[in-house]
Amino acid sequence: MDGHDSEDPKQSTADMTTFVQNLLQQMQSRFQTMSDSIVTKIDEMGNRINELEQSINDLRAEIGVEGPPSPAPPVKPTEEEASNKEEGSA
Repeated sequence: MDGHDSEDPKQSTADMTTFVQNLLQQMQSRFQTMSDSIVTKIDEMGNRINELEQSINDLRAEIGVEGPPSPAPPVKPTEEEASNKEEGSA
């Protein structure tokens, strides 16, 4: 029985090493699959955004608006605000 016990830790260590290596390979494979899937989805979203931008530009061209869309239109003061400002500075 002593001969069997002395070989058991070595076999157990080898089995554990093999198990861990296989587990790491499986995890790496799954991670790579997920990573590829995420990159594919991002590329698809980019293409959809480009198509949407092109559709918006086509619509803008149809209605006669020129130039790229501005992020936010400038806020113009109302006539009342403009006259109040002028009176205050005079």
